[in-house]
Amino acid sequence: MPARVPLVQISSRAWEHPADRAALNTLRAIPGFDEVVRKVAGFFGERGIRQLFLGDSVKVTASQRPKMNVLWTEVLETLDWPERPELYVTQTPIANAMAVGFDKPFVVVHSGMLEILDDEELRSVLGHELGHIMSGHPTYTTIAIILLYFGVGNLPFLAAAAILPFQLALLEWHRKSEFSSDRAGLLATQDLNIVMSTEMKLAGGKEYGDQLRVEEFIRQAEQYETGGDAWDTVMKILNTVMRTHPMHTVRAAELLRWQRGGGYDQILAGNYLRRGQGDKDQPLSEDFVDAAGYYGQKTRETVDTVKEGLKSAKDAVTSAWRNR
Repeated sequence: MPARVPLVQISSRAWEHPADRAALNTLRAIPGFDEVVRKVAGFFGERGIRQLFLGDSVKVTASQRPKMNVLWTEVLETLDWPERPELYVTQTPIANAMAVGFDKPFVVVHSGMLEILDDEELRSVLGHELGHIMSGHPTYTTIAIILLYFGVGNLPFLAAAAILPFQLALLEWHRKSEFSSDRAGLLATQDLNIVMSTEMKLAGGKEYGDQLRVEEFIRQAEQYETGGDAWDTVMKILNTVMRTHPMHTVRAAELLRWQRGGGYDQILAGNYLRRGQGDKDQPLSEDFVDAAGYYGQKTRETVDTVKEGLKSAKDAVTSAWRNR
């Protein structure tokens, strides 16, 4: 394949999804959220977080998984990130990866990823995780993982009832943050087909002696996003609300929208925000405007459908109670 274009001094703001920024800044604006972050981070500490996630992992180095180490180096060079976060592989069949930590975030790749992805698809995953680090996501991702999976009951300094709003807000932001980092994964590979095949395999596994076609998966993604009636739309919302990640068809469709809209090509042409150039956080109100502008047309096309679906849901519940 052609040599990848190094994106010198690229700022994460160049690819960040407006809904990600709006959701994160909304989260930061919730009264008491900073205190929750401080308490959780203070309770575990940087060393505690590493022990929590690295009890059964293997660190990737020049002599330990050297091919993966070279791949990580190339991703860092493509996105021109001067630091080298530690990279680990942990044994679990679940195909996943994460960037976690507070002061010095690191990346953990599940061995399940290595089972289903080839080297170039793994490159897109590593680029995705580096995108999280460059955007400053790991602190909030780590808090979310602890609250959701470690259990509030095991954190004596937090009240479960008071934490629920933060959990829901964290989930909402976490899903939006994936859209941003998917773009970083595309910029790291600079091959749309590779990223689409990665999403396809994460959704349905590898070929296992059969055939997989990226074109069919793209059509499926477009069908999922635009197809169905009002009730289907409501079901999509309900099926997503407690997930940490958007569905892979949704992620594929969202990435395609960005690529087809010209954002990806503009960056490869060198037209992107550099680190230090107007890179400070903009006001929350402007993030809302950006997000609304991005989703405006899509929202206008579906809002009536959602209203109709909610009315159907209400009527169904009312009827069920009446019959009971």
